[in-house]
This record gives sequence, structure tokens and C-alpha cells, in this order.
Amino acid sequence: MKRFGKIMLIIVSVVIILLLWAIWYKYEYSMEEARAFEVNVPELEQKLLIATQGSEFKDAITNSIVNHYKSDSIFIKVIDVSSLVEIQPEDYTAIVVLHTWENWKAPFVVRQFVEKTSGHSDKMIILTTSGEGTYRISGVVDALTGESNLEEASDFADKIIARLEPLID
Repeated sequence: MKRFGKIMLIIVSVVIILLLWAIWYKYEYSMEEARAFEVNVPELEQKLLIATQGSEFKDAITNSIVNHYKSDSIFIKVIDVSSLVEIQPEDYTAIVVLHTWENWKAPFVVRQFVEKTSGHSDKMIILTTSGEGTYRISGVVDALTGESNLEEASDFADKIIARLEPLID
């Protein structure tokens, strides 16, 4: 019986350590909610949606894209990726999705949106960030991957803008 008690103590300790690690990991690496905002009026013909997560890196990319297009006749809507469930892709000329690879996969809402909108993949540009910078959703036509290195944010913004140019007249 004494041996059984020690084994149970070890198992409970391991479970507690794993639980604490999971809580720390979620706190340390989960994304904040991105601030939603709009630029220009929704009645404009060209419409750009940027769905993102809250981080310095993604905020820098989003701000670069918005600053590039804000003086053009383009309605720009920025949302958190959690709001993708409310989006109808046919309402937009181009869609940019910036997300982090979490727990060895893309966030559920992003995967669901990509699957639901596969017929509109020609207007979507997706940037997936991860620790290794190589993970991406399989089957996505226009995908960029990279690490969340703030020094490279302007390079990624330039790549996204270059891919947006043919979509936005």
C-alpha cells in the first residue's frame, strides 16, 4: 500500500506540473485580441479585409498595409481572427489573414474559414507565423510563413502588398 501511495503521488505531481506548464504556455504564447477598426467608407467598390491577432509583429504589418492603402479609394476593415465566422468573402475584393500557429496547428476559426471559403482562395493572402517559421495550412494557394520577428515586419508587409496589387485595381 505504501508503494501505491508513492506512485499516486508521482502521477498527481506530473499531472499538476503538466497543467501548470499548459497554463504558462497559453499565457505566454497566446495572442491577444486585435483591435477592430475601419478606414474609409464601406460604400467604396474596392474592399480589403485584414483579419489578424494582437501582437506587435502583426500590428506592425497591419499598420503598414493600412497606411499604404488608406489614401486610396479602398474600404479597409480590420478585425480579430475570431470574427472570421461572421465574414462573407464575396463582400471583399481581397482578404488578408495574419495568424499564429498555436498548439501545432492553425487556430480553429482560421482553419474553418479557409475550408468554408475555398472557392474564394484567389482573393486570400495568409501569413502564418510560428516558432520555426515554416508551418502553414495545407492547400492554401497564397500563403506566407515566417517567424514573428519585429525587424522583418516591413518585409512581410511589402510582400503582402505586392500580392494585393493585382487583386486591388
